[in-house]
Amino acid sequence: MLSATEYSNHPGRLPEPSQIEQATPRVLTIISSVLEKLVARNDRLADELSTPLNGHVRCGGTAARLGKSLNAFHGVRAPSISIPKYLERIYKYTNCSPSCFVVGYVYIDRLSHRHPDSLVVSLNVHRLLVTCVMVASKMIDDVHYNNAFYARVGGVNNAELNRLELELLFLLDFGVVVSSRVFESYCLHLEKEMLVNGTAQKIERVLISNSIDDVTEISVENITESCSPPSSTGLT
Repeated sequence: MLSATEYSNHPGRLPEPSQIEQATPRVLTIISSVLEKLVARNDRLADELSTPLNGHVRCGGTAARLGKSLNAFHGVRAPSISIPKYLERIYKYTNCSPSCFVVGYVYIDRLSHRHPDSLVVSLNVHRLLVTCVMVASKMIDDVHYNNAFYARVGGVNNAELNRLELELLFLLDFGVVVSSRVFESYCLHLEKEMLVNGTAQKIERVLISNSIDDVTEISVENITESCSPPSSTGLT
């Protein structure tokens, strides 16, 4: 694992973004907003669980109460790069389709359902994002970068990202297919979240050609409240 906490620019280490400058997809803004609220809430919960009660440390500590399912994604400390900037970085350098971020969000929500005792917090959200988006790109994009490239963009080393990919697949019981129906339901859910916040934004919808319809998939209606740059830098 790399120890640096800051991201910096090193010309030549990563390819230049597309010469045709594109505006940041709205889906990145929407998902960033939803995840920032989720992480802030879960961080507060984690802090409350780790706070001594009546002068006594709560039995088992935070780790025992929050579960260990997502421990592989935990860093020593929260990275300095924000969730919006991190998602923009992934999109800028990997050129994956905007749909990958929706599917990546679906994976994170599925993790929350399968492992409700483990929270998405500031210590693990970045590794979860880069791993989920990478797997999503393999599922729905015809052309995608390999793990080594995603590792450089995401600020982790290749061996670690390989391990995180396997960890994610087993935690999801290899349930990485997202049907067009479920994809659309998550898009609507994310748009409603923004509308509640007073911002009406629509997600760019792209047909997921590799998806299939699966009536056994978790739909957004079931969502509950529980729910690096160059190689010299990275996540802690």
